[in-house]
Amino acid sequence: MTGLPVGRRVAQWRVRRNMTQQQFADRLGKSKSWVDKVERGVRPLDRMSNLREVAEALRIDLEVLLAERVGQPDVAVAGVARVRAALARYHVEASSRPPDVAQVRARLDHAEQSYRHARYPVLLGLLPGLLDAAREARVASPGRVADELAVADELLVAAYGLVALVLVKVGQGELAWLAADRGMAVALATDDARLAGVATVPLSQALRAVGRRRSAMETALVAARRLPPREAAGGDLSQSESAEGAPPPGGDGAPSLRVTLLLQAALAAAGRGDERRLAALLDQAEAAAAVGGGFGRASVEAARVVAEAAVGDVRAATVRHDRLVSGEQWRWLPPEHRAAYLLDVARVHALAGDMARAGRALLDAERTARSEVHDRPAARDLVATVARYAAAPAGLARLAAALHVT
Repeated sequence: MTGLPVGRRVAQWRVRRNMTQQQFADRLGKSKSWVDKVERGVRPLDRMSNLREVAEALRIDLEVLLAERVGQPDVAVAGVARVRAALARYHVEASSRPPDVAQVRARLDHAEQSYRHARYPVLLGLLPGLLDAAREARVASPGRVADELAVADELLVAAYGLVALVLVKVGQGELAWLAADRGMAVALATDDARLAGVATVPLSQALRAVGRRRSAMETALVAARRLPPREAAGGDLSQSESAEGAPPPGGDGAPSLRVTLLLQAALAAAGRGDERRLAALLDQAEAAAAVGGGFGRASVEAARVVAEAAVGDVRAATVRHDRLVSGEQWRWLPPEHRAAYLLDVARVHALAGDMARAGRALLDAERTARSEVHDRPAARDLVATVARYAAAPAGLARLAAALHVT
């Protein structure tokens, strides 16, 4: 029955149980017409309570009724093992034919684009080789001119940062911290404040992932203060931000590096319940984002929603969210950013007890960037929690069954 519509599965299981439509309807307390429409797909089963009643009447588990795939493997396990092995290779020898820096840059650009679209299984396959190539390029650079060495340093910092961000996504916070720390060490050795700021974004993200919010806040603030004025105001050198993740260096229109660092610090302050620092940091980020335009402003608004919810102002967060997603700036954010933000919104609604809105936010996140929901342990746990409630939309039950978390 894998792949069949739910109504067809209901019909097949009813036949297996040797029940007529009338007998099945009597067991449910429904009319025969209701059962017929469900089985033909004319009437959708759009409430969790109805789905559970049907499954119970058929004497099957809800997952059996709804599962679209059976035995879905955890694609992250093997990929994380390969990334871990790459991080454990401490000694990289300079080869007689070092990798072409332009080719490494092209591979990094491809990986960063994959991150923006939340293709985490793909990235876990690409990152070990990319990290090795970036390290080999840097080993070969000391004999070259200073500009070539600087390029190699930037590539390696970006590679370590991307590794850290992906590891945070798949629930490997401590390993992400290791990768981000490696990138920071390379950046600090260059004495380049801008490069150190770029390395700080994934480091702050990893620190928040392991609960070190004070360190995350202070690290981001130090990096933001040390930025040269030109780099602090520029719009093409930074990383965008959501509570769950920060995409790698973006293109034109991305928030400035200063904005991103201030948002990292603000979200760390929100996690600590430091409302005074939170308000000041968000105001600073908003002022800095005003220079760069819509992308930066949308990032700040998204951070405000998450921060307001974190300090308990769920009503204000909900109002701000509705305004954000109805505006034009919302579509300027990359898919990963929007989906990660929607997961945060789902948590807000779940904490407020509104499981219907929490479920819709989760389904919107899956439609926006599938891997953000299917390949992240935190998202799977949230789906499992919300799907237990009758008020959750029926689509969430199907998602929970596909993730095997019912």
